Amino acid sequence: MPDIKALLAKAKPREGSTTILLDGQVAGEIERLEAELLKVSEDWQPSDLAESHPGRKIGEQIAKLRKEARDSEAVFRFRYIGDGAYSDLMAGHPSKDPNEAFDSTTFPRALIAASAVDPEMTEDDVKALFEVISQGDIKKLFDTAWDVHNSSGLVPFSLAASALLAALDGGEK
Repeated sequence: MPDIKALLAKAKPREGSTTILLDGQVAGEIERLEAELLKVSEDWQPSDLAESHPGRKIGEQIAKLRKEARDSEAVFRFRYIGDGAYSDLMAGHPSKDPNEAFDSTTFPRALIAASAVDPEMTEDDVKALFEVISQGDIKKLFDTAWDVHNSSGLVPFSLAASALLAALDGGEK
């Protein structure tokens, strides 16, 4: 039978991370160019065999912007803050709605700030970040912070890694 002290010595707080694209303008420009590429691809008919497809230039622009987008990505890493601190955090952000467990405006900011380990952030930092990233990215940050506090401790399954290894090993193992 395992000794609780030995188990506690092995225990580490759950962590999680997510990647956010910080340059929203480049994302919008890629979307615009992809729509333009689709349109020219549907409409284009060469007038002679030497004529090059107008989508080539657009594709090159998209490739360049995708590199810029990757360069503007930032990884945010979160760590479980512990049961006591988490309970206190929830209690400090009560909802006015009896059907909700917390204030949906203040609690996400507080949880992100409290559990962010890389980069570390204050609630003011989180509030400033929320002014420049999209609601979708805000949700990604909150969902990751929420998950490190509310997910089980099971080893996450990676379908992508399993499929890749199966393909590389020829289905062996």
